[in-house]
Amino acid sequence: MISIRLPKEMEQRINNLAKSTQRPKSFFIREALSNYLEDMEDYYDVLKRKNEKDRNLISLEELKSALDV
Repeated sequence: MISIRLPKEMEQRINNLAKSTQRPKSFFIREALSNYLEDMEDYYDVLKRKNEKDRNLISLEELKSALDV
């Protein structure tokens, strides 16, 4: 179990959304956190891979050709 304090404005926004959609506040908090964590995991994965010596890079022309655009 995790407990957090939210700014009043953010808490009011979550309350309004929960009320208008008839979903629990925890649903929106879980969704928001899940999306944020996925973005951060992707970001740090890119940072890690960008410094790898054996990464396989292609030119923009090769990409366009591969995508047939």
